[in-house]
Amino acid sequence: MRFMIIVKASADSEAGIMPSEELLTAMGNYNEELAKAGILVDCDGLQPSSKGARVRFSGEQRTVIDGPFIETKVLIAGYWIWEVKSKQEAIDWVKCCPNPMPGTDAEIEIRPVYAKEDFGAEFTPESCEQEERVRAQAKRSNL
Repeated sequence: MRFMIIVKASADSEAGIMPSEELLTAMGNYNEELAKAGILVDCDGLQPSSKGARVRFSGEQRTVIDGPFIETKVLIAGYWIWEVKSKQEAIDWVKCCPNPMPGTDAEIEIRPVYAKEDFGAEFTPESCEQEERVRAQAKRSNL
């Protein structure tokens, strides 16, 4: 099972305050543990929402909204993608994570990623083949 592990933003991360050397080292060590355990698929930190944008869809209309976004508690500061056996395994790994926002309360959300099987009959063999082609192309592009 794949899970997205979402690190929620804080006032400091939204202000662009960079993590300390101590936190970077602790997170580097944690990421190394994840990689050695064979569960780490991808991970990264995100810059503040002030450097981002949102695109709002309303029918055929598209509206671009530039950051910053004020709802800090629902913003994302970083993420991991893990391949684990269960939600409980993901929870257990998150509980070992260094506090991503030292000096404040922090929250990490764990969300399952859809698998092909989750879509049922609507995910046709043609759709499956297309997804496999897209993933293969993306993998080649990222080498």
